[in-house]
Amino acid sequence: MKNTQSATIIVDGGYSPAEVDLTQGVPATLTFKRINDAGCLDQVHSTSLNFSEDLPLNEERTVTVDTSQAGEFPFSCGMDMFFGKVVVHP
Repeated sequence: MKNTQSATIIVDGGYSPAEVDLTQGVPATLTFKRINDAGCLDQVHSTSLNFSEDLPLNEERTVTVDTSQAGEFPFSCGMDMFFGKVVVHP
């Protein structure tokens, strides 16, 4: 069993990948890297995962994800126009 898990999400007119699968109970991080200067994607937030980050162009920003609960947890840009989700599997 892995001790940690991580995913990198490229922000370029949306999120790639838009869905990240994680395992419940294994500490996890998401790294966002914005490579396109389009509008509202300069910010990412998730109420259910309890993070909000500014995303400077061509810089990585890493957030820790709580994997204690299984389920689907959405994240979106600052204006809630682009969406992604984290799926935590039991």
